[in-house]
Amino acid sequence: MELDLTGATALVTGAGRGIGRAIALALAGAGADVAVNDFADEPACAEVVGEIERLGRAGLVVMGDVSDAAQVDAMVERAETDLGSLTIVVNNAGITRDNVTMMMDPADFDAVIATHLRGTFLVSKAAARRMFRRRSGCIINLSSVVGRRGNAGQANYAAAKAGIIGLTKSLAKELGARGVRVNAIAPGYIDTPMTQALPEETRQMIVDATPLKSIGSTDDVASAIVYLASPQARFLTGVVLPVDGGLGI
Repeated sequence: MELDLTGATALVTGAGRGIGRAIALALAGAGADVAVNDFADEPACAEVVGEIERLGRAGLVVMGDVSDAAQVDAMVERAETDLGSLTIVVNNAGITRDNVTMMMDPADFDAVIATHLRGTFLVSKAAARRMFRRRSGCIINLSSVVGRRGNAGQANYAAAKAGIIGLTKSLAKELGARGVRVNAIAPGYIDTPMTQALPEETRQMIVDATPLKSIGSTDDVASAIVYLASPQARFLTGVVLPVDGGLGI
């Protein structure tokens, strides 16, 4: 069954590269117009918008720091002014500052929490206020297998991703009566520039620990996002969908 998002308007944060880029293109491929956000790499976002337009959809670059409330409000306002009312918001923006807890700089802990958790909160809040009034909409947050099971050397990242799960479930309860669905994706290890930089021994350990014996692709995540955004998922809210090859079992 083909998933059709014709008439939808989406905002994807952290969409200049990697998983966010794949999500933006998958949404456009299914028929949505897409606003592409990033914090610093405007040329990368412009390239994604170019690809969106080649797919026959409207695209828009909306730069901004998701941890800054004023920038988020301006970003969402511009997306709605230029593309139309947002029906889909995907909170994907993120950073890493890995270290073991005993050696972690508090500033690195705060930075990861600010981008992942505070950013998801601020973007969701700005979008939800509009969706609430319109009695429709879909918010999808990017958590992680690490948020469900923890990971040595990533206490800040795991805490942020666990927090996103709690935030997702709370928003689903708050917004459901107004027809707004809120779900999350919890990816496992996905083939991105970050994981490609891991030593081969580490990558093989990840594959060995994954029941499907492979590392996922950005398209695996993007396909799950398109499904959750589609009418076929109309009765799903508060779900945390693992896209991890079974790693979180």
